Amino acid sequence: MKIEIWSDVMCPFCYIGKNNFEQALEKLPFKDEMEIVWKSFQLDPALDPKETKSTMEYFREKKGFPEVQAQQMMAQVSQMGKGAGIDFNFEKALITNTFSAHKLLHLAKKYNKANEMEEALFIAHFIEGKNVGDLETLVSLAESLGIDKEKAKQTLTSEEFDYEINQDILEARNNGVSGVPFFILNGKYAVSGAQPVELFENALQQTYNETVTPLKNLSDKGASCDTDGCEI
Repeated sequence: MKIEIWSDVMCPFCYIGKNNFEQALEKLPFKDEMEIVWKSFQLDPALDPKETKSTMEYFREKKGFPEVQAQQMMAQVSQMGKGAGIDFNFEKALITNTFSAHKLLHLAKKYNKANEMEEALFIAHFIEGKNVGDLETLVSLAESLGIDKEKAKQTLTSEEFDYEINQDILEARNNGVSGVPFFILNGKYAVSGAQPVELFENALQQTYNETVTPLKNLSDKGASCDTDGCEI
């Protein structure tokens, strides 16, 4: 059973959705039959990869939020994160272009370590306040997962996986995906947003029990991020 997940590193709801999805998966007897495929999505491809912004700066410039409103939103997301076992550190998080991070994710697929890399990128961005657009930072993450340092550097400084990333983004567009996280369960059902553990569990069980039919969304719109920002 194949699960495709569109996500972006700087989307907090993608991290929450990942944790809730994994908690649901652990409850199911067929968890070892799952093939998890991480797909690339960029919330803001126009960001300069050579620059970083604080979360507060980004909210102010991108959404026009006053500081109080931005702080309230971050507090809400932090509370949601705690429910999923995540201690967000928005004060340290650095917003930047994530294309290189997606390259590293695609490289990790070659080593069957995409899930571990997705987690490492989320931790680096949301917990440790690292620049996930920085070459040395990304090479270090690759090394931490046993991926060859020179291979990682070669990938990040070339056009390797550019096509694959753009195809993921095109596929998302063709599937009507405008926000992430977005899950397609065995080509049959869709789940959008950072849904509760119970919904993921029920959706996975239902998909497992049924034969393939046209794509149907099993959820109302959940908390997610799109190209205009994040909404709860």
